[in-house]
Amino acid sequence: MKTETVDGLSFETWTVDEVAKAFDANEITLIDVRTPQEYAFEHIPGALLLPLSFFSAEKLPSQEGKRIVFHCGSGVRSGKVAAACAAAGIRPVAHMEGGFGAWKAAGKAYTGTDMATGAPKSVPAS
Repeated sequence: MKTETVDGLSFETWTVDEVAKAFDANEITLIDVRTPQEYAFEHIPGALLLPLSFFSAEKLPSQEGKRIVFHCGSGVRSGKVAAACAAAGIRPVAHMEGGFGAWKAAGKAYTGTDMATGAPKSVPAS
């Protein structure tokens, strides 16, 4: 992981592999900040949904026992959320570099949509 500073606010940026390893070990809570529609179409199984449009840093649960890592489609929205958390004094805070697009490009498992039926479909790791 690396530390990123935006407008004087510091937060961590984790790679897809770092997130996957920590998520598999139940060391982090992964929060998806995309829209409900994006999440319904495809998402990382077990990731929680908290859309950017409804985000309030002050309402986040404690990080005792598990770190919180945010992700979105490309890393832009989750970076904004991480910066908002840092501005609210929440430390440490992290987001996933490259977002869900990078997750898929890395061949990680996810839940997608069967285009023939509209039903959820597991897409295994490649």
